[in-house]
Amino acid sequence: MYAIVDIAGKQFKVEKNKFIYAPLLQEEKDASVEFDNILLLDDGGKVQVGAPAVKGFKVTAKVLEHLKGDKVIVFKKKRRKGYKKKNGHRQEFTKLLIEDITDGTAKKSTTKESKSTTKKTTSKESAASKKTASTGKDDLTKIKGIGEVYQKELNKIGYTSYQQIASLSKSDMEKIADAVDGVTAETIESEEWVKQAKALDKK
Repeated sequence: MYAIVDIAGKQFKVEKNKFIYAPLLQEEKDASVEFDNILLLDDGGKVQVGAPAVKGFKVTAKVLEHLKGDKVIVFKKKRRKGYKKKNGHRQEFTKLLIEDITDGTAKKSTTKESKSTTKKTTSKESAASKKTASTGKDDLTKIKGIGEVYQKELNKIGYTSYQQIASLSKSDMEKIADAVDGVTAETIESEEWVKQAKALDKK
């Protein structure tokens, strides 16, 4: 038996006891995950095609680890314009072990429990965000070029406020480039992190 499942907007062919590398999920390591957006199901030659999804079936998987892919260098240049821009990127993935493909209609209570757990996790996440706001850390994602991933990496190396970003020197930028994958000193200057942080710090 195998199924075609939609995970985070991408389609994967899954079979029991096999691994897949899905886009990064929020679940922690060793957590169990369920997917019910099954587009196609082959059960011993009996093929069911969803319209758009096959009802009643679900795929259960276990989160083994979160990892990053190989670094990809993106280099842009405009000749005779003096324009050069270099960026590095490592895509994040979640390694999943497919445990089973089951008929979800037999256990409606389990789906209700899973919904309640997702609600609990979202409430925990909102509480965590409130805690981070109360600690005095600035929201660095308001600076264009800094997303949630970069904010976490910057917080790890001690950059948590607009004032710190506003006072960056070239040596500081190089240290950040060495510590954070995908960030270079050139991108920090070209995207004007310092200028944006100064404006936000004034507000």
